[in-house]
Amino acid sequence: MLAHLSALSGYIIPFGSLLGPFLVWQFRKNDMPAVVAHARMSLNFQLSCILYFLICVPLLFVLVGGPLMFLIAVADLVCVIIASIKANDGKPWSYPATIRFLK
Repeated sequence: MLAHLSALSGYIIPFGSLLGPFLVWQFRKNDMPAVVAHARMSLNFQLSCILYFLICVPLLFVLVGGPLMFLIAVADLVCVIIASIKANDGKPWSYPATIRFLK
């Protein structure tokens, strides 16, 4: 659950959404394989969200990027909360629209 919730630190700390799940992954990779899977899913989703934000930057010039960035931020928050609840219950959950950078 901490792997998913640590992604919310990106709203306070720059690149905290990447740093949180990465640190959980690195500290627990030898102890708990289930935690590694959740941290990898969270990190892949956060990388995907950053990519989607970068795609929205040029779209700011045609006035579409701002609303899209807002929707991505809301979807990120909602998905992280849902994934945290599922991880707390011990169930795997796959983030929508995630590019698998890490396997």
